Amino acid sequence: MLLSIVTLNYKKPQLTIDCLRSVYTQFEKEFESGEIELIIVDNASGDESVQLLKKEISKHKHVELITNPQNVGFSKGCNVGAASAKGKFILFLNNDTLVRDRGISAMAHYMQEHQEIAILGGQMSNDDGTPQPSTGEFYTPLNAFLFLLGMQKLGISDKSPTKIMEVDWVKGGLFMIQSDVFRNLGGFDEQIFMYTEDMELCYRAKLAGYKTYFYPDISIIHKEQGSSNRTFAIVYIYKNLLYFYKKHRTYQEYLFIKSLLLAKAILLINIGKITGNKYLVTTYKEAIRV
Repeated sequence: MLLSIVTLNYKKPQLTIDCLRSVYTQFEKEFESGEIELIIVDNASGDESVQLLKKEISKHKHVELITNPQNVGFSKGCNVGAASAKGKFILFLNNDTLVRDRGISAMAHYMQEHQEIAILGGQMSNDDGTPQPSTGEFYTPLNAFLFLLGMQKLGISDKSPTKIMEVDWVKGGLFMIQSDVFRNLGGFDEQIFMYTEDMELCYRAKLAGYKTYFYPDISIIHKEQGSSNRTFAIVYIYKNLLYFYKKHRTYQEYLFIKSLLLAKAILLINIGKITGNKYLVTTYKEAIRV
């Protein structure tokens, strides 16, 4: 089997069904022949997700549903799906994406032809077709500082290259990796519940001598309507940045990033109090707590 696609569902069954249908429309022949499979992992949604997904899956070949007994997060959920993958390559695909061309297959074949590439990310786009930043630079102290200032929105650290090229890391919403490499690296770090798991895995891959590349010639719409809210995202990004620095960087760098995170949180809490913005106060108090 060439490719296993893994996607997670958490209380968003219609998003997942739309994603499944978009993939199957482009690759029906490959699904029918067993060249491609899709593995959906439901992270204990506790709603009608499993029932609706089972009904939809019954219409398609080589589509599997795995139900986790509890919400284990993005990293472990992906690892659960990957454990059942039979493909030479694994594509981790967000369920809030729509596949609009056959670029996924082109990515897999490109990796076959260039075996030095261990990880290959692809270009994701907004509904209007404008590109979303789909690669990033590792969070060195300088890049982390720029990230905390919001500079990734200006294309300073997070970018969308227009040609195939080697990069530091690629976004987990469209993340293809050699199956053997994924298993050799131990998969995503399950201590990271959600957010930064893609960067952390690419960082370990680089330390192990593997190369990460970016592939721009693909049409994937990313709705960015996943299963988390903005407060949740900010809190976990705070937590995971500290975890990354404790795991991979020096103690001095860890203290530096911790000071930056604390300073930003205190600043925004005070701004929230002055302006009456309860969201800022609540969110960044929670970020400090973790």
